[in-house]
Amino acid sequence: MEQHYKLYRVKELADNDNDFIMALAEAFLEEVPEDAARLKKAVEEKDYVNAYQAAHKMKPTIDLFELGVLEDLIEVQDWGKFQKTDLDISDKLKIVLNAVEQSVNELRSDFNL
Repeated sequence: MEQHYKLYRVKELADNDNDFIMALAEAFLEEVPEDAARLKKAVEEKDYVNAYQAAHKMKPTIDLFELGVLEDLIEVQDWGKFQKTDLDISDKLKIVLNAVEQSVNELRSDFNL
């Protein structure tokens, strides 16, 4: 439990309310994989606007669950925001997507979802 994510800040936000913690975990599982898929597609297609929007939307949740890839996600976001056409962001994207995948699998297991 909590190898690829941390619940410290989630528990703090929820004031240790287990129902609220469960709701936050469910929201993570519902939104983050979808946003990650959107981000992956946008980067592959060099769709800077969608890459920026998807990364920006993911930031608070990635930060709250402390996936450890916030700085990498910000680099991907800035790649889209500033349309850094001369930069290959695929390594940073891979780090973010891997962290999301591991966290999703772990959350599903830990929360029986």
